Amino acid sequence: MKRDYYDVLGVSRTADDDELKKAYRKLALKYHPDKNPDSRPEAEERFKEVNEAYQILSDAQRRAQYDRFGHAAFEQGGVGGTGGFGFAGGFDDIIGDLFGDFFGTGRATRGGRARARRGADLQYQLAISFVEACRGCEKTLTLPRLARCEACEGRGAKAGTAPQTCPQCNGSGQMRFQQGFFSIAKTCGKCSGRGQIITSPCEACEGGGARRTTYTVNVKIPPGVDSGARLKLRGEGEAGDSGGPSGDLYVLLEVEEHTIFTREGTDLVCEVPVSIAQAALGAELVVPTLDGTAKVKVPAGTQSGQMFRLRGRGVVDLNGYGTGDELVRIIVETPRKLTARQRGLLEEFAKLAGEDVHPMSKTFFDKVKSMLG
Repeated sequence: MKRDYYDVLGVSRTADDDELKKAYRKLALKYHPDKNPDSRPEAEERFKEVNEAYQILSDAQRRAQYDRFGHAAFEQGGVGGTGGFGFAGGFDDIIGDLFGDFFGTGRATRGGRARARRGADLQYQLAISFVEACRGCEKTLTLPRLARCEACEGRGAKAGTAPQTCPQCNGSGQMRFQQGFFSIAKTCGKCSGRGQIITSPCEACEGGGARRTTYTVNVKIPPGVDSGARLKLRGEGEAGDSGGPSGDLYVLLEVEEHTIFTREGTDLVCEVPVSIAQAALGAELVVPTLDGTAKVKVPAGTQSGQMFRLRGRGVVDLNGYGTGDELVRIIVETPRKLTARQRGLLEEFAKLAGEDVHPMSKTFFDKVKSMLG
């Protein structure tokens, strides 16, 4: 039976990406088969288990599936890529991260060239109205981001010029050092791992290959969202480095409160005040809905808190399971100020009513007497 992935890495279920990465590096180093020649079979199993756990939990989508369904989420076809002794990121990367600061900045890469790095993700918090959340809407956002420089097409070199081979690493992008058991590759500090030096940088981006700009993006918000919902727009984040793909844009939604309606899942709740006379004698009310108004018949003898259901007048289910209802909750209002005439009539009513017309009250006080003995 598989162990819980969080237990495998020794982290809590609320661990962030940095905590996961630190735990993974530590355990991957500890159980790497080459470091455990005397107990290689056991180390291989633990190493494989650690790698599999990290590949799932370091991916936001897979982690969400695992948190919801456990190992069952990946039983059909597995997690992929966890067989053998592959790393999520590579063992050389782990060593480079651990010792890179000792020998210089940056990360060692295989193949002698800087790895194309994915651009950073962006997050934007968007406030929408209650009705927009229920019905769905489309918003146009204007955001700042790091985008590929069009003047040099992301190369960083001035038009008409070409980068030169780095003389320090001879174009490999790496400087190798021997540190005891490990052979450590650090990113070349002169060319930052690119293997090339830009002698005539692009004036528009100052050789960086990217520029800080503002851009607009249209966001389609489906009906039925609620506060805390997060929309993912692929490729709308910041530009990648060395030809890497752009990051993603995450739009975090915050739904404003409504003056009349509240939500209970896909149901809308609307509290409607009525007078004592309307509750006692019955009445026909006109109540608000998302699409206008509707009529509700309140029968005689309605009690405060009683619900009446308007089917199909609620919120669309995000998963396509139909539409909720509107629940009209009756609130019987007790008058705060009475004229002498009104007070006299109510006192007369109380004398005429007697206890028999208040079975709920009578039952309650009978229970109290029984409880007190």
